[in-house]
Amino acid sequence: MAADVTSSSSALRRFFDGDVWYSFRTSPVAMVAATVAVLVFVCAMAAEWVAPHNPFDLATLELLDSLKPPAWVAGGEVKYLLGTDGQGRDILSALMYGARISLLVGVASVLLSILIGVSLGLLAGFVGGRTDAFIMRVCDVMLSFPSILVALMISGVGRSLFPHAPDALAFVVLVLAIALTGWVQYARTVRGSTLVERNKEYVQAARVIGVPSLRIMRRHVLPNVLGPVLVLATIQIASAIITEATLSFLGVGVPATSPSLGTLIRNGNDYLFSGEWWITAWPSLTLILITLSVNLLGDWLRDALNPRLR
Repeated sequence: MAADVTSSSSALRRFFDGDVWYSFRTSPVAMVAATVAVLVFVCAMAAEWVAPHNPFDLATLELLDSLKPPAWVAGGEVKYLLGTDGQGRDILSALMYGARISLLVGVASVLLSILIGVSLGLLAGFVGGRTDAFIMRVCDVMLSFPSILVALMISGVGRSLFPHAPDALAFVVLVLAIALTGWVQYARTVRGSTLVERNKEYVQAARVIGVPSLRIMRRHVLPNVLGPVLVLATIQIASAIITEATLSFLGVGVPATSPSLGTLIRNGNDYLFSGEWWITAWPSLTLILITLSVNLLGDWLRDALNPRLR
């Protein structure tokens, strides 16, 4: 137990003394982006305690409070800081709950894409031959279709096969729809790195002493190809959130009972030209803020892990 604590403390000490942490604390853009991302994540995950209202509890909704403008606009109320929608739901609270769904779907789909893409890319690059050719041709086929079109098709087929599916199954279908369009980039990236690593001395030495190929891939090659994957995953989270918002805006995303940012934007779009601009403006700005902060973090991480820029 004491050895584990000592090992953890030494690892943390090496991290805070390393180049990545120095690059982070000397980059104002990265620090601001990380602050925004953490703030949004905390508010989304702790929406039950942070949000001033529960926008999805029908017993607490007041239709007389519908379409109220933000608090600083004439007719607004302080208890509804960003205004209300057509059902009397507090926009600020709806943003917190909606951001949680968007973040969960985005992160889950990226993790699944990493699992599929890294496994296939590692296999293609290390084994080579017909296996490599087959996996790469599948990647070429997937890249020939627009990702949003594939996601629409998968989501539509899933909804037609399970028309009365519970909300949990609808989330699974949405995550699969996004993940099956995003694994290709991980596979191609890992394959390229694996082709370089498999010819290095440590891999050849492991083969000579009889280490199984699966163990070589898992214990030796995989840790050395994860750097680009981390950078790509950070950027892909923003893309996955945008894809989820697009699908929800088109009506094939998350269920209406658990609306995400895309659903909130779609609902507000009906009121956009009648003067209630805040219903669609705040979810749109929140989506932009999330994707911008994540993209900025991804750009910083790409530069921080690039040894040529140190």
